[in-house]
Amino acid sequence: MSGPKITFIGAGSTVFAKNLIGDLLGYAELADARLTLFDIDAERLSTSEIVAHKVAAALDVKPTIEATLDRRVALDGADYVVSMFQVGGYRPSTVIDFDIPKKYGLRQTIGDTLGIGGIMRGLRTIPVFQSMMADMAELCPDAMHLNYVNPMVMNCWAMNSSSSIRTVGLCHSVQHTAGDLAKDINVPIDEIDYLCAGINHLAFYLKFEREGESLYPLIEQVAKSGQIPSRGDDARADGGVGGLSDAVRYKMFEKLGYFVTESSEHFSEYVPWFVKNGRDDLIEEFGIPLDEYLRRCEHQLDGWHSLRKKLEDPESRFRVKPSDEYGATIIHSMHTDKPSVIYGNVTNTGLIENLPQECVVEVPCDVTRKGIAPRTIGRMPLQLTALMQTNINVQALTVEAALTGNREHVYHAAMFDPLTAAVLSVDEICAMVDELIVAHGDYLPEALR
Repeated sequence: MSGPKITFIGAGSTVFAKNLIGDLLGYAELADARLTLFDIDAERLSTSEIVAHKVAAALDVKPTIEATLDRRVALDGADYVVSMFQVGGYRPSTVIDFDIPKKYGLRQTIGDTLGIGGIMRGLRTIPVFQSMMADMAELCPDAMHLNYVNPMVMNCWAMNSSSSIRTVGLCHSVQHTAGDLAKDINVPIDEIDYLCAGINHLAFYLKFEREGESLYPLIEQVAKSGQIPSRGDDARADGGVGGLSDAVRYKMFEKLGYFVTESSEHFSEYVPWFVKNGRDDLIEEFGIPLDEYLRRCEHQLDGWHSLRKKLEDPESRFRVKPSDEYGATIIHSMHTDKPSVIYGNVTNTGLIENLPQECVVEVPCDVTRKGIAPRTIGRMPLQLTALMQTNINVQALTVEAALTGNREHVYHAAMFDPLTAAVLSVDEICAMVDELIVAHGDYLPEALR
């Protein structure tokens, strides 16, 4: 069996590409894969190509590795396509997404998934995916597309509703949070059986058990202990001392009865209750790191040149260890027909009965040579789907705005966003949207400008 062609779109995300390539080449059946790296940044692409060869050398395997600045060349004949890019980059786009809302009194933590930052990121990313889907329909119509690009739900929703290309959205929040909870309650993760479902970043553990016994009572003990865990220093890309507080989602666990997958800093901006003007006491009480994504980006950029030098150093040797990302697992199962189970973001086709049919849900999926088969969950607790629906409203309106060019739906998406609505008036929201559209300029669809 010859190795598949695996194309990386946005391969200049060097560290992430390194981890995925290590996962892929760690499988003997994929050791002869054809890895095609694409990026629009020639310098970063060159670094990633060097890194890919060093990963292969560390694993003593001989894949075909190629790099190109031509996306169509990269996609031509691909069996699998992995997307991992950011439209507009840190500058100008991410800085704009934070600075303009801040003028209006709207503060964010991460701003890449929901909220006004997520809306604008979706509007500038969906058109790129539309163009890419058109190329794939021509050049690799049977390829499996693995998307890691945020805003996850908005991007997957837009692609699934406008293209026939098979797409699954991949995130690590389910498996990472399961590991966090295992540490919190001092139970080995390999002894835990869990079932999680919902929408990306708002999925909940419907079951968290060991040998058929619920572990939720242990989590409740942690919640009531008054000693809410912090996540390790490695979570803080600004190099700060101490981890990030998990107080927000432990509070929501108390109120909802189920634990959510996404981190507290993310979750705080998906709801209207924690980041509020004039309530810095809440920011302090729950340890909410405002502007956290800006700090992470600045830290990464500050360290890039030294990291690049280290990665490219011909004398340096890599120690390749498996990550817990699902991408390589999917490709291995589809290539070999060895079954696996992953959590994927897919179109809701009755999988969660009390969520809209057309939305994108995150559920367990079985993977074989036939592809990805999501499992049916049924009905979820009403308080959980009620919370999800507040986010789905924003996702639906943003996707509709991007696909139809209806600018009014951009205002609507921002108006119905839980955090934005909790802070700003309707007129302030519309003025902020207008300013953001002007600032982003050509990154947005022409019909919206």
